[in-house]
Amino acid sequence: MLSIRKDKLITTIKKMVLEANFRLDKCVIDSLRSGLEKETSVLAKNVLENILINSNIAAKENIPLCQDTGVAVFFLEVGNELCFDYSLEEAFNEAVALAYKEGYLRKSMVSHPLRRINTLDNTPSIIHIKLVMGSTLSIHFAPKGGGSENMSTLKMMTPASGIEGIKQFVIGTVIAAGGKPCPPIIVGVGIGGNFEKSALLAKEALFRPLEDEAKDPLDNALEKDLLHEINKLNIGPMGLGGKTTCLAVKVNSYPCHIASLPVAVNLQCHSARKSHVILDGETI
Repeated sequence: MLSIRKDKLITTIKKMVLEANFRLDKCVIDSLRSGLEKETSVLAKNVLENILINSNIAAKENIPLCQDTGVAVFFLEVGNELCFDYSLEEAFNEAVALAYKEGYLRKSMVSHPLRRINTLDNTPSIIHIKLVMGSTLSIHFAPKGGGSENMSTLKMMTPASGIEGIKQFVIGTVIAAGGKPCPPIIVGVGIGGNFEKSALLAKEALFRPLEDEAKDPLDNALEKDLLHEINKLNIGPMGLGGKTTCLAVKVNSYPCHIASLPVAVNLQCHSARKSHVILDGETI
């Protein structure tokens, strides 16, 4: 039987949770530097410089990039050859609790949305599981902050709205958000499926590498057009004006009903923290 030891899994998850909270991907840092070089606004340059200084301090001192260390979101791809004699959900939550306590990360989860009592260990996590062929476990993690998440939205459009309708909706969402999601932002767009699938597509889009481009020609063109249009809005870094409102737009699409055109927009702040690990199954 192929499996992954529970202790190994917990250790791995704890490490990737801490790493994601302390260090930005090189591609995100490079994109911020590129924005700094293009900016003409003195204030925008100053904000980007401080964001880069902050990322350097966080990485050197192993401290959070942002005080909002978010909801622990996982996307798992579980190989069909793997077998677990323990609860994956419980193992992930155990690892998250350890990481958030040992790393002195802010605990932001409440046990009920109306009672608002803190769980004190940032669990439960949000875990999405996909079964795939093979003998590996692929783990994508992101601590998703509340500021950018609160500015995200979804609309059940009609097919007649078309591409122009989608553009207006996405750009309108960014305009309404202004500086609240802490730009420069990354915009995840989910098109198709149904109500809940479009939201999931938008979230998954944020997990794509920053340099990744959509393979579908329509999605690819939409990514480029939206990025161009959003960066003309003069919202700028932290909403204080400038050319660098958005680092990237990621569009994920899926087949949908003939009468529907669901579109979701999930915003991500400049502290675009995430990590990815692949574990090989072992004979147990």
